[in-house]
Parts: sequence; structure tokens; C-alpha cells
Amino acid sequence: MRIARFAAEGDPRYGVVELAEDGGSHPDTIAELTSDPLAGPVQLTGARHRLDAVRLLAPVIPRSKVVGVGRNFAAHAEELGNEVPGDPLIFLKPNTSVIGPDDAIVHPSTTELLSYEGELAVVIGRICRDVPASRAAEVVFGYTVANDVTARDLQKSDGQWARAKGYDTFCPLGPWMVTHLSIEEASALQITTTLDGEVRQDGSTALMVHPISRLIEWITSFTTLLPGDVILTGTPAGVGRMQVGQRVSITVEGIGTLTNTVTGSDPAPSSTEDAQ
Repeated sequence: MRIARFAAEGDPRYGVVELAEDGGSHPDTIAELTSDPLAGPVQLTGARHRLDAVRLLAPVIPRSKVVGVGRNFAAHAEELGNEVPGDPLIFLKPNTSVIGPDDAIVHPSTTELLSYEGELAVVIGRICRDVPASRAAEVVFGYTVANDVTARDLQKSDGQWARAKGYDTFCPLGPWMVTHLSIEEASALQITTTLDGEVRQDGSTALMVHPISRLIEWITSFTTLLPGDVILTGTPAGVGRMQVGQRVSITVEGIGTLTNTVTGSDPAPSSTEDAQ
């Protein structure tokens, strides 16, 4: 099942995406749900919307956090001159960094090296702590596509990654969540990133140093995950620079394609009053 969050004449809504490839009687539509499926039981309302007539939003706004995993592909660590960590290397991105499909990635004036990182994202479905790897599947709601946008020069100069990975718009998610993949299936998916149509990344989640179940076990050993929290599982080799005006698309096999365009940074307001 594909669960989308979308806008159509009012507040954000949730729905089940029905594509022509599924062979159903309502192709390329969204069947509306009564509420957020991560918040509790839902039902179909009976309303349907044409997929091309709605605006897709980020499929989830994390309740508390986005948990990133650094250097989880050996070839990516090598291309940046880093060693592969023995244990998962964890960082956090604020939930205010999340945007959706076709939203603009804002290029801050503070960086000269803005980079894309195509990734598989895991969406957590229940409150959990100290989850053994053998039970990791029990806490997964679904999967989506992510771009772990990174200001590479700030990452190097700061020594820690909060600013380099935490700007507003630095965590595109979408186009929807899929709930039908098992952890085993999600652990063997192709990840492809294109920049202005040119392939830049072409890897597989099978190449993760630490698999999904291990990541969940490690993260929940020190922090509680809440429904809607997101884990970014790491990026394959091929990361590179994005510049203003360029269009980046990330496809994860079996899920979909997330596309965003880079735009210039807006001038800062001169006062708090001007910002309101």
C-alpha cells in the first residue's frame, strides 16, 4: 500500500495511492483516508482525487526527529576519504528540515558546496525503545525516499553536522510511504540519483554496512523512537554538488521518485516584525 499526504482545497489530507500499474478500477487516483494512519485507525472516506489534480506533500512530518546514519556505504565513506565506522554513526536532523516532492531546496549563502545524498528512509510506526534486531520489523510502518541534503564545506569546517545537515529544506521526503515491503525486501532495493537527468548515484541497499534491523536496534538502544520518526539509512557512492536551478531526482526501487529543484536563498528579514 502507498500512503500519501496531499493538499486538495484545504488542510493536508491522507490517502491511498492507486496507480495504473496496480491494475485496479481507479488508476492514478488517491482514495482519501479519514485521518493520519500513523496516529490511529483509519477508514476510507469514499472520496477520490485524481493524482495529477492534487499537490503531494511530505508523506510524514516526524513527531520528534529525523535520525541520520553516516558512512553506511563503504564506497561513499571511501569517496570522501573517511573510514567505515565499526558501529553506526548517528546524527540528527530537525523535523523543520523536512519538505515534500517538488518543494524547493534552498541553497544557503553560507555554503559553496551543497550536496545531494539519495537514501532509503524508514518510517517508524510505534513508540519503541531497546528493540532487538530480530524484532525490528514490528516497529516499521513503511518506507519512503529521502535526500539527505548536506552543506559539505560546513560539515568539514564545523566538525559536527547539525548545521551542515539541519537547514530548513535539507530533508526532502516522498513521494509517498509504502507499507507492503518487508525488511528483507527493503534491504535489496536499487537507489538511483539523477542531476538534471544525468545519473550520479546508482547503488543498492544491499550494500549497507549496517542493515536496517541493526540500525533500529542501535538507535533504540539510546533513544526512544516515536510514530512518524524517520531513519535515513545512508547513501551510496556518487554524492556531488547541486547548484541553483538544478533538478535532483532520487528513485528507490519499489517505492517511487522524489524530485526537487535547488533555488537561491531568500534575503533574511530585517526584524522580527518583518518576518511575521
